[in-house]
Amino acid sequence: MTDQTVEGGLDEPEELEPEQGSLALADTDDRASREDWEKAAAAVLRKMGRLQERDPDADVWDRLAARTLDGIQVAPLGTPEVLDELRTGGRPSRTGDWDIRAHLAVPGGAEATVNEAALVDLNNGATSLWLQGAAVDPDVLLDGVLLDLAPVVLDGLDPAAFLAYADGRDLHPGTNLGTPADEATAEEVVRARDAGVLGFVVDASAVHERGASDVQELAWSLATGAAYLRRLTGDGVDLDEAAGLVEFRYAVTDEQFPTIAKLRAARRLWARVLELSEATERRQRQHAVTSRPMMSAYDPWVNMLRTTVAAFGAGVGGADAVTVLPFDSPLGVPDAFGRRIARNTSSLLISESHVARVSDPAGGAYAVEKLTDDLAVAAWDLFGRLEDGESLDPLVAATVEQRDRDVARRKRPLTGLSEFPHLGETLPEREPDPAAAGVRRYGAGFEALRDSPVDTPVFLATMGSVASHTARAGFATNLFAAGGVPVAVAGATEGVDDVLAAYDGQPVVCLAGADTTYAEWGAALVAALREAGARHVILAGKPGDLDVDDSCAVGVDALDFLRRTREKLS
Repeated sequence: MTDQTVEGGLDEPEELEPEQGSLALADTDDRASREDWEKAAAAVLRKMGRLQERDPDADVWDRLAARTLDGIQVAPLGTPEVLDELRTGGRPSRTGDWDIRAHLAVPGGAEATVNEAALVDLNNGATSLWLQGAAVDPDVLLDGVLLDLAPVVLDGLDPAAFLAYADGRDLHPGTNLGTPADEATAEEVVRARDAGVLGFVVDASAVHERGASDVQELAWSLATGAAYLRRLTGDGVDLDEAAGLVEFRYAVTDEQFPTIAKLRAARRLWARVLELSEATERRQRQHAVTSRPMMSAYDPWVNMLRTTVAAFGAGVGGADAVTVLPFDSPLGVPDAFGRRIARNTSSLLISESHVARVSDPAGGAYAVEKLTDDLAVAAWDLFGRLEDGESLDPLVAATVEQRDRDVARRKRPLTGLSEFPHLGETLPEREPDPAAAGVRRYGAGFEALRDSPVDTPVFLATMGSVASHTARAGFATNLFAAGGVPVAVAGATEGVDDVLAAYDGQPVVCLAGADTTYAEWGAALVAALREAGARHVILAGKPGDLDVDDSCAVGVDALDFLRRTREKLS
């Protein structure tokens, strides 16, 4: 290669150079305007009955928009102009692989067992340990752990005992003594400084596990972080040193884009706190842990999908360390297979999918930038209110109530639990896990019903051919199964006599068929079933003119409906 100009040859064809910004890479047939998309989307919504002919096409933006639990509207499509509306800025700073952090609960007396699991994790892909427990023997717990290579994050363990064990050994600078930020003291700063490690944690996952929304979790972390800075600087600790000794822990869920946006917003918000505090250190260390409440004890294999999406969102969002909780965590202490899948999730995302190759891969995406900004602005507003003395507790309670309503009506479906449940599954058996105590999962209402299944089935009075009744029969079967209620299906029928021939005296009956079939012989069937012994008759579909006792359709409060049905079966 040479920088010298070669004489001769042809002149640059300047007349062929396109005007800057005019180069179009899409074919003419592939170019579409905003109005073109609105027209196409409106046609689909009108066909579905969600948009009237008189409604303008532009209404599709409102009809297709989603709203988070914080009331933030998420547009169905990201568009360039939203970048002009952004009020915050900043991007994740992590470059390269994230720290694969394995979580281990350490009950008293189980140090040797936990040590064995920790060494397996570290020898097979995990790069750090998060140890959660109380009074333990570090000589047994950490035997064989190379503390200079693998950061150890304490959670409830005695920092003094850990440092006494590590005396004379080099510690990885990512090691964290794990003191809660609201308990920080100047003495602990000295202890962390002398050891060359981090000292404190703002654990926002704790408020997430109480049911907080994304904005509430972010605002709580800011309030706790700000109080931490005030406490330590008031004790004479240098501001930059205090800022450099703390790590923030956030929960990440299977809601991919909100997860990405939350972590990106958290960095912007903490940087703003540090800027206003006149700190020169503006970095936020982030530890992301997959959500416990989002998981389910039933069909636990689906948890692998949930945690994979959550880990992907954490990595894309720029988390420095990611903990994937094993899929069998809701059942108790995870086994070796669950732990292997958990650590391999991050390994595959990093080494096979190369998610960590690019810093901030979601940066510049219109929808992600807009959601990041909206979360940051809303969280900053709530942070100010918390600083002024407002309590977070009633806000979290309202969020829990709203989420419970959405889950009950299956607007927030839980695969394998509220949707597509498998009544005949055999769950793996696990020992109780003290680390999961007090966590209320989003599907707790459905899990409670599944914990006490019903023996007596509902008679599913399928009306007409399989083709005509299968949609409503499938809907009703899945709905009943979500509450631990089996069904006995009549099968293909041509009239009242066929249904009665399959009926075996069950106290609760559910009619499932097409509207035309209901109109033709539904009334006669209801009367015949009542005469044959049915005490409670349900209609699959919206209630009409039939003399039934209950009905179920899309949008029904499934939990309320299932509780009523189970009472009638008892």
